[in-house]
Amino acid sequence: MDCIFCKIAKGEIPKEFEYQDDKVMVFPDIHPAAPVHLLIVPKEHIEDFSSAPDSVFSAINVVIKKIIEKQKLMGRGYRIVVNGGGAQIIQHLHFHLIGPVTQTAKLA
Repeated sequence: MDCIFCKIAKGEIPKEFEYQDDKVMVFPDIHPAAPVHLLIVPKEHIEDFSSAPDSVFSAINVVIKKIIEKQKLMGRGYRIVVNGGGAQIIQHLHFHLIGPVTQTAKLA
């Protein structure tokens, strides 16, 4: 498997992590759409949102809440974006946390 996120999870590609534990890693997007643009990625290779087990969503939910607090995004606006069904560039489930974002902001 030639998955860049799996290589990052295994330490084959060095990366500065905003957060990591045994199940989830968080690091900056290489093409940020806002001052805070982090990728929240399960370390286990899961290709798509629709095939992820509930336990992965539970772990990611906890991490996203921690990062929102750490980045002080409450009251400043944020978006959580996940692409799936062929819309994702990297075929490994990941969530984008983007902020601060206003109510009227448009994302590409």
